[in-house]
Amino acid sequence: MLKRLSVLLLVFLALPAFCQEGWRDQQGRPVSDSDSRRSVNGFGGSLLVTPDADWKAKWETPSDTVPHFDEIKSVSRGQQVFFLIFFANPLLKDGRVADITCDIDVLRPDGKPTFHQLDVPCYKGEINEPVTHTFLSSAVVGWTGDPGDPSGTWVLRVLLKDNVRHASVPLRASFELK
Repeated sequence: MLKRLSVLLLVFLALPAFCQEGWRDQQGRPVSDSDSRRSVNGFGGSLLVTPDADWKAKWETPSDTVPHFDEIKSVSRGQQVFFLIFFANPLLKDGRVADITCDIDVLRPDGKPTFHQLDVPCYKGEINEPVTHTFLSSAVVGWTGDPGDPSGTWVLRVLLKDNVRHASVPLRASFELK
């Protein structure tokens, strides 16, 4: 059955959470890499599955406000969730221009792809604030479990690519469709 997926474009803002050595919590303590959050050669990526339909409003706040997104691990049929992709510390071309793309795969419980897209534009343009801030990718996937979709563990895989640095960050998140 055809999956209702959409790639939405948005404007991003930043919040501090990354430094040259990798991800940090709000107190500045290093955070270990995980399937959904890691850094490679100084470039960081993070992936979140959220039920927050107001994710855009939560993100578009003043830079001194840290947005909070709920994370979801179990999804009911008909419930919409959003896959948010974050990045930090891109290498800038000519000292100001980032070029970030990503490959996105959504896999059914049997491992078969229901969505596969290569080189999705995630951000291309000037960055006028510290690159160690956290940025939200312009690629946001909205997903809803249809009645004919199989129950079980659905997997989201993202390969986040800094095309200036020539570094790729593999990210993975999953959720259970009930």
